Amino acid sequence: MPAAPKTPARPPRKAASTSRATASTTSTAGSSAPTTTLTLSSKNYSSWSLRGWLMCRMAGLAFEEVRLSADDPSIRAELLLQSSSFLVPCLTHEGRRIWDTLAIGEYLHEIVPQAGLLPSDKAARAHCRSICGEMHSGFANLRSALPMNIKARHEGFKVWAGALADIERITLIWRDCLATYGGPYLFGAAPCLADAMYAPVCWRFTTYGVALDPVCAAYCRAILALPAMEEWAAAARIEPDEMEELDVEF
Repeated sequence: MPAAPKTPARPPRKAASTSRATASTTSTAGSSAPTTTLTLSSKNYSSWSLRGWLMCRMAGLAFEEVRLSADDPSIRAELLLQSSSFLVPCLTHEGRRIWDTLAIGEYLHEIVPQAGLLPSDKAARAHCRSICGEMHSGFANLRSALPMNIKARHEGFKVWAGALADIERITLIWRDCLATYGGPYLFGAAPCLADAMYAPVCWRFTTYGVALDPVCAAYCRAILALPAMEEWAAAARIEPDEMEELDVEF
């Protein structure tokens, strides 16, 4: 039998690059990398959207915003506290979808640990996770009685007893953290996951004229003065009023 023809030699393949862009690197034009997005609802009314957005900013993550309208029934139900599940904000990163706010924070800590979203000290880190979890699952009376509305001002607002207990607990947490870790933020010199979780409360206290002791008042001012918070508030103020239920005079 005739000999089989020889297979022509293939040109050598280029070695695949092993380098990966860090989470804070902005994608270049023409890149095939998946787009990182953060899905948000209202900037004026959604405290959870603000928390997730702040976490991404603190982590230095480059992302595009995807805005959902309050006309969406599921979003309205969430903003009016008529839904038990919160699917916004939702971070999409490298093909992964993370939609719970605390899960977003933990994910960001894993991919960008150098950002300091959680304290480096083990005990402080456990403390931080504890008070973040308390905000995540608690303070229902505060949420109901003092809904987030950055554009509104209700001076002389009478806070009912159930919400007062939540306010007292939050301010106790703040004073304890500020005394323990030296401020000006809850766990020291730089804002972290805990500050992102409690930042919407600073807006609630401002909107409804909640009287605070000097330590807590100074903390609120420090949070509201963060450039990211000022940027968010500026966008909220020009957002169309879409929730008449939350714009009524109390």
